[in-house]
Amino acid sequence: MITTIMIIVFVLGYLAIALEHPIKIDKAASALVIGGLGWALLAIGLIEVIDFEIVANKFNSFKEWYGVKNPGKEISELKFLKYELSHHLVDIAEILFFLLGAMTIVEVIDTHEGFSIITDKITTNKKVALMWILCTITFFFSAALDNLTTAIVMAALLPKLIKDKNDLWMFAGMIILSANAGGAWSPIGDVTTIMLWIGGQVTASNIITSIIVPSLVCAIVPLIYLSFKIT
Repeated sequence: MITTIMIIVFVLGYLAIALEHPIKIDKAASALVIGGLGWALLAIGLIEVIDFEIVANKFNSFKEWYGVKNPGKEISELKFLKYELSHHLVDIAEILFFLLGAMTIVEVIDTHEGFSIITDKITTNKKVALMWILCTITFFFSAALDNLTTAIVMAALLPKLIKDKNDLWMFAGMIILSANAGGAWSPIGDVTTIMLWIGGQVTASNIITSIIVPSLVCAIVPLIYLSFKIT
């Protein structure tokens, strides 16, 4: 029963997100309500939702893994619970705190008119030239910072340069694409490559030389296509 209710809440919540403009409810509010209700329903119907046979198998696997990693140390259900909670929540918490920090920095820069350093230098009125300039800046910023931070910064910058809503969406799409392409060829441009680099699975020189050309292709090909489509 609880599972069915959770599915219904999920579907209704996604409909609310998709119909944000007609129903005039911000999608962020809908997403928060979905998450809150989902966790509340899971807590209420925990016994019904959990398959204890699967949990037992996971605990046995955890004991084997923990015994190899920590020989001689006692294994308890509490340690297993902590491991499972961290496994599911740590990644989400890392992204959440990262976004909070990144958005705080963006707002501080915006408050002190830091973006004017860039906007004052861009004087062109041509859409094609503006798109190439912004995507080039995004491509290299993303490699030096990371793709998520760069996307947030450039998304905050766009409304100061572009007022038309349709143009804004198109430019935003290219900014996201350029940020991801630029972050791919740098060892510090993406969370995945940062983890691989820290873990020693890749080296900075190899990832740059191997990925720079595909990254350029991913960024330039859509730009060339849009250059002929933009009027």
